Amino acid sequence: MSTVEKSIEVNVPVSTAYNQWTQFEDFPKFMEGVEEVRQLDDTHLHWCANVAGKRKEWQAEITEQIPDQRIAWRSTTGAQNAGVVTFHHIDANTTRIMLQMDYDPEGVAENVGDAVGVVSRRVEGDLERFKEFLESRGQATGAWRGNVQQGQPRQGM
Repeated sequence: MSTVEKSIEVNVPVSTAYNQWTQFEDFPKFMEGVEEVRQLDDTHLHWCANVAGKRKEWQAEITEQIPDQRIAWRSTTGAQNAGVVTFHHIDANTTRIMLQMDYDPEGVAENVGDAVGVVSRRVEGDLERFKEFLESRGQATGAWRGNVQQGQPRQGM
């Protein structure tokens, strides 16, 4: 497994940054290579992406979600990955987003790409595009404010 860790400061309140991150179906608007994300239910997603020139599909499960604080996930099929994104209040209009992702490169092309930092640069670019997307709008496209603990959604906590 390889790990990438990146952070960025976004000029919006923490709730705005968090709310936008819960809109998984918007990810193709700012994530390079991501073709589609379908939210199947409160805790399950289906991903389609182009990775090293190959189309990949996988399912992911939200394992923990705490509004305005963190979202953790893990793949359940396909491309092996897991991670957590955390949201940190800097001031009333600034949020630091920290992303840690573990992934398992498959095949020669992905392993070579990993060795030369392709995934790290892609994640950094994705965070920059998320910042631009959100700051240009000034508000989130939607929100999901439920809690998830041990993969189980809990509303109104």
